[in-house]
Amino acid sequence: MPRRQRVISAGRAELVPDPDRSASWTLRIDGTPQSYVDLADPTHLEFEYVRRMATALDLLAPPGQPLRALHLGGGALTLPRYLAATRPGSPQRVVEIDGELVELVRRELPWDQKAKIRVRVGDAREVVSGATSGGYDVIVLDVFAGARTPAHLASAEFFAEVARVLGPGGFLIANVADGPPLRHARAQIATIRSALPEACLIADAGVLRGRRFGNVVVVAGRTPPPVADLARRAAGDWFPGRVESDLDRFAGGAAAVADANAVASPEPPAGLFSARG
Repeated sequence: MPRRQRVISAGRAELVPDPDRSASWTLRIDGTPQSYVDLADPTHLEFEYVRRMATALDLLAPPGQPLRALHLGGGALTLPRYLAATRPGSPQRVVEIDGELVELVRRELPWDQKAKIRVRVGDAREVVSGATSGGYDVIVLDVFAGARTPAHLASAEFFAEVARVLGPGGFLIANVADGPPLRHARAQIATIRSALPEACLIADAGVLRGRRFGNVVVVAGRTPPPVADLARRAAGDWFPGRVESDLDRFAGGAAAVADANAVASPEPPAGLFSARG
């Protein structure tokens, strides 16, 4: 199948077919992989950090129980499709800032219209600030402007709003991208825990040891996350991950970041994505 390209607000979007799976596509924006979707099997997840986020979704409630979910960052709707397949009837709201990307995905990679997925074009922080208190069981944060998470989604003030919107037993599942020496990730752990103190993280051992750039998945709430089950599932993945629950040690004294000094996540190293697609 040929690649499909379109210029959108965020840059050049490209849908790249998977030669090994006839109904699968990778969404790339300006060369950076943003999403992978299998239209025939939404439970097939190609990116390891997305599988780790999906594992958290699996373990936050009994199997099949619907979850009220808010997804900040839409991409090609990989996790909303997954949640609709594994927890039918889950009311889901997806926030994506790029309306042209939403239309591209809606046309080229349509999702099941019977799923209770509503997509809103808008800024993630503005939507969270206007949301009803306690309205969601889970918030998934996976927002990138190009290859970086914007600064206004990395502050204590923002995560205080996230905590307000979550129900008492709700959880945030956040994707944090960083590389050696993990200065940004440590600050984000401190910042998230200022609002949602019970947390753990899941990542590749090489990332946690500061050997390479990668994704750190943070699971945080007011009650402890299922650390043992997350660790077991992460260890059994195609690319085994490690769960870290001693976040005081991981953060290493990093302070929570306020709006006044929040920064975007680091730029990935040049060539990191050149072999993907």
